[in-house]
Amino acid sequence: MQTRNKIVDDISQLMTNAMGVAQGARTEAETAMKGMIDRWMADRDFVTREEFDAVRAMAQKAREENEQLKARLDAMSADKS
Repeated sequence: MQTRNKIVDDISQLMTNAMGVAQGARTEAETAMKGMIDRWMADRDFVTREEFDAVRAMAQKAREENEQLKARLDAMSADKS
């Protein structure tokens, strides 16, 4: 019976070690994949969300200023008529 417990313990230890190795390999693969994706995106000149939001805010402000200027021009044209 003692031999059977030793075999079960050895198999259990082997499985535990294998799970640790598998987890390490998974973490390493995820890190490598994330690095590859980051490099690929950087090579494509994609903008970050923060850059996109900043440009969108500038465009919105420019539209509002254009509308204000148009309203002033329309008012000036109406005064001349």
